[in-house]
Amino acid sequence: MALTLADRVQQTGTANTTVSFTLSGSVTGYQSFAVVGNGNTTYYAATDASGNWEVGIGTYSTTGPTLTRTTILSSSNSGSAVTFSGSVNVFVTYPSEKSVNQDASSNVTVPNSLTGANVYASNGVLSMAQTVTANVTVPSGYNVISVSPWSVASGVTFTLPSGSRQVIV
Repeated sequence: MALTLADRVQQTGTANTTVSFTLSGSVTGYQSFAVVGNGNTTYYAATDASGNWEVGIGTYSTTGPTLTRTTILSSSNSGSAVTFSGSVNVFVTYPSEKSVNQDASSNVTVPNSLTGANVYASNGVLSMAQTVTANVTVPSGYNVISVSPWSVASGVTFTLPSGSRQVIV
């Protein structure tokens, strides 16, 4: 099961209590959730005509087809699953709490636990989280900065090529 994002994905459907959405209608100009792939997860948002809304991580299944509400990230129901009424618009989105953004000073902050690999900045400085849980190879010539030494999970490689430096601040 992989996290999959795709552009312009939206369908109408109905909510099956607070567990899943049965996806039915296509929305003109949009792709169906089939592009996510059977068994894969995606970020989603759902709204209804009453103003209810929910943002979360869902698992797509071709059976139905359905989008199971795996994790609720935020909602109009104080962060809990929403009981939707009638037709629901469900679409792929990029939730704010999961996004990585560059601020007005061109700084990017990464979370305390880094699970991706090959994360680096174009100015030649890599700033990483304190816990490395996936293989990371620093490109040659990049300098790595940290407020303290990294903790590297068992079985994970952290490669710092010659010409690169780790600077602990």
